[in-house]
Amino acid sequence: MEIHRGLLFLWIATILLLQKSSNVEGRHHVTKKHKKKNASKGSPAYAPSPEGPISQSPNYSPPVPSDPNDPTNSSRNCIFDVTSYGAVGDGETDDTAAFTAAWKAACQVESGIVLAPVDHVFMITSTIFSGPCKPGLVFQVDGVLMPPNGPDCWPKSDSNKQWLVFYRLDQMTFTGTGTIEGNGKDWWELPCKPHRGPNGSTLPGPCNSPALIRFFMSSNLVVSGLRIQNSPQFHMKFDGCEGVLIDKLSISSPKLSPNTDGIHIENTKSVGIYNSVIGNGDDCISIGPGCSNVDIEAVTCGPSHGISIGSLGVHNSRACVSNITVRNAILKDSDNGLRIKTWQGGTGSVTGISFENIQMDNVRNSIIIDQYYCLSKACRNQTSAVYLSDVTYRNIKGTYDVRSPPIHFACSDSVACTNITMSEVELLPYEGVLVDDPFCWNAYGTQETLTIPPIDCLKEGMGHKLAESSLYSC
Repeated sequence: MEIHRGLLFLWIATILLLQKSSNVEGRHHVTKKHKKKNASKGSPAYAPSPEGPISQSPNYSPPVPSDPNDPTNSSRNCIFDVTSYGAVGDGETDDTAAFTAAWKAACQVESGIVLAPVDHVFMITSTIFSGPCKPGLVFQVDGVLMPPNGPDCWPKSDSNKQWLVFYRLDQMTFTGTGTIEGNGKDWWELPCKPHRGPNGSTLPGPCNSPALIRFFMSSNLVVSGLRIQNSPQFHMKFDGCEGVLIDKLSISSPKLSPNTDGIHIENTKSVGIYNSVIGNGDDCISIGPGCSNVDIEAVTCGPSHGISIGSLGVHNSRACVSNITVRNAILKDSDNGLRIKTWQGGTGSVTGISFENIQMDNVRNSIIIDQYYCLSKACRNQTSAVYLSDVTYRNIKGTYDVRSPPIHFACSDSVACTNITMSEVELLPYEGVLVDDPFCWNAYGTQETLTIPPIDCLKEGMGHKLAESSLYSC
């Protein structure tokens, strides 16, 4: 009897222990922080593309809100369905008032959700969703959300430079299973800025076309899960923000759509961009001045103009960019691959740049530094330039478009690029044969391994010291 009683006690104790363990696990609150470089990868539940790279969303600092799809969070949130505030969702009715009313209500409670439900097409005009709001606010689009159809339908009183603006927010999430449709076609054809057309022709381009989504002066942001397409101009911009997590996005617009950058950041720090597929008519990711601590991983990019740092230093301005990492990415059918571009006459610096484990597929200008960037033929050579140093290219492999050399380092006459590192760079012609060898001008660095094609033009040493170091320190 004592043995049975002891076994019964042991069984009850085991059940209680398992329940306690399950409850603790259910309450666990995940905060994303940057992974260490050598951390092992897991197998995520989301695959952005059958042939694209996949990465578990790395841990990330500074802290941002936890995953909005975590059921331990959603069950405690208050939902503000825009249809309850009068939204029709027929694709024609102006639903702006309903969205702003739902936003104001959700803004006043913790973990409020503004919901644009599935099976609806909501049309709203240019709107600023501003804070401050209670923490944990979620803007969730499960249906379709779009602006008026083209410039002729755009209200004359609205800004034509931006559509959705999120301003002065902290701990806010923009997510959902739906689509943000930009209706950009008519904007691309405005007769202002020329751009490439079919068969080498030139077509008109955008005037003050609106950026689709802009986050301004905000912190601790999460953007995930959405399909964003056909923006009139930039699909998504972050300006003056800190602590941004972008995960599992699909961004797309036609190859010849002008100025349709996928994700653009400027004056923004601590950014993670993961597990996303971007194809468009300009840079798939562009990094402007004032950015630091940016981690890009498991992104499939193309067609596009590649992943770009810059342009920087326009109109003799100062630009500081540091600690940018791009790894485990695919670039395909793009006019540029990994690009750093600066104007003559700028100051400041670009330092601590790492490109690692990149697969190229028919990419023109696969690896390019261009310190003579100019949009016309009237730009003059100047003595000052943005200083480039500590740039690493490691395990960059694949094929390139033979119309341009796959490696092009054009550094300033007076301010050399220094400490460029090349390791396991192997680039072969996509078709045909290479006409020109890799190009270098005033570029210093080392080759840890032999490069294909051989790059004999990279100078050894550190280059000359800068005469006025204060111009180039950040």
